[in-house]
Amino acid sequence: MTEKTTDKTAAPVTGQIELDTAIVRGEQTIDTLTLRKPTSGELRGVALTDVLQMQTDALIKLIPRLSSPSLTEPEVRQMDPADLVQCGSEIAGFLLSKRARGEAA
Repeated sequence: MTEKTTDKTAAPVTGQIELDTAIVRGEQTIDTLTLRKPTSGELRGVALTDVLQMQTDALIKLIPRLSSPSLTEPEVRQMDPADLVQCGSEIAGFLLSKRARGEAA
């Protein structure tokens, strides 16, 4: 389930992902992630085409930069593939223009 929030002030666009398989970190269990729309600087080192095509390596590099709670690259590598696809879809959606998403400008 993806839930987008926007605020016309300065708040970033975010999407919430309910994970099919929780990530266990010590005593903490992460079953929900919030992903934030990336800034241009956060996209450094990844090809936008790879992100839009949901290439695994690009997502493994990008998800830790955008997730809350912040995940590590090894945690993303161990993610359930269905959860990785959910995250990739959310991130790819952030890169589309308002017009492409069908939203009013």
